[in-house]
Amino acid sequence: MAREDLTAKARAEEVARASYGRLLALLAARTGDIPGAEDALGDAFVQALTSWPVGGVPDNPEGWLITVARNRQRDRAKSAAVRTSEPLEEPPVFDEIDLDAIPDKRLELMFVCAHPAIDPGIRTPLMLQTVLGFEAEQIARAFAMPASTMAQRLVRAKRRIRDARIPFVVPTVRDMPARLPGVLEAIYGAYAIDWLLVSGDEVRESLSAEALYLASTLASLLDEPEAAGLAALLALSLARAPARTVDGRYVPLDEQDPALWDAELIAAGERWLRHASRADRLGRFQLEAAIQSVHCARARTGDTDWAALLVLYDALVALAPTLGAQVSRAVTLARIDGPNTGLATLDAIEGADRFQPVWAARAHLLAELGNTDAAARAYAKAISLTTEPGLREYLRARIDELPG
Repeated sequence: MAREDLTAKARAEEVARASYGRLLALLAARTGDIPGAEDALGDAFVQALTSWPVGGVPDNPEGWLITVARNRQRDRAKSAAVRTSEPLEEPPVFDEIDLDAIPDKRLELMFVCAHPAIDPGIRTPLMLQTVLGFEAEQIARAFAMPASTMAQRLVRAKRRIRDARIPFVVPTVRDMPARLPGVLEAIYGAYAIDWLLVSGDEVRESLSAEALYLASTLASLLDEPEAAGLAALLALSLARAPARTVDGRYVPLDEQDPALWDAELIAAGERWLRHASRADRLGRFQLEAAIQSVHCARARTGDTDWAALLVLYDALVALAPTLGAQVSRAVTLARIDGPNTGLATLDAIEGADRFQPVWAARAHLLAELGNTDAAARAYAKAISLTTEPGLREYLRARIDELPG
């Protein structure tokens, strides 16, 4: 039912935010033509902005938009049929549409975006635009890429989907292992993007929440432990977001006040993690979620279980030896066996010369050992490798705190 406290424009924006991907997926599923579906849906929103302020917002705005968009698709198909003399397929009637009664097509759209025929580098941007409705310019800023270049890559990917006739279907159980990782990586990529490059902390947090929405949707629609693991990871990570910045100042994990963490998100993450564990098939995202769970447990116990973290990081590095996982393991080792062990482990990591967390961790451990000059140089290097103002300010303060 339409909300009377919203203007027609605000209601249209709310519907676009909440339902764009679902509507687009529904429109594109039958033809596989994402650009054509985008055009038809765009026309429907334009007509809504003209009609709703005069006639009122319909009780079922999503159904209204689908009906108008499908009529646009039908008009265009009819024109093409006249030109080609091909018979026109009668489209389904959407006047009485109930989106809740229709299987969620967003899941199929996610798998289309992450299809093996699509360049892995464009999968996350494609998902952000088609499922969440972000503009190419916004996505381009997040990926530090010219807007025109991003727009061209997105257009090529959509044409590839249409021309290759990539089906809008959820893979079979047999094909799922080969297809699901691409979807999960694309969602995780949406979370991990440096959203400060978009327009500040507020937008960054908002888009991280969108990644959680995608992961939770996927986990609720699929009985796959890694999908639930990703939903758990994002929920537990986002739970600490309110404590990461206080009065504009960056606060590292160890110094965060657990009272500021979001208890509801922690509970949601723990539920997803328990759900994932029932399948007894351990994966990278489940391990990362378990690590976040150990950190969040400090809200209950007041302490961090470093021994448990080391066990989990050992397993994670064995399964997925990313630079981030290796650095975190080195920091954990330093907590247990001392800074010299941590430094030796950091030095053994290959290909990390320009990985900012390596230099921040090295600076911290050198400072613990009293090697002030080397610590200052490492802090300076860490500052040079980040564009985040709050983090740069925090690292400068650590240099100022070094003994003179």
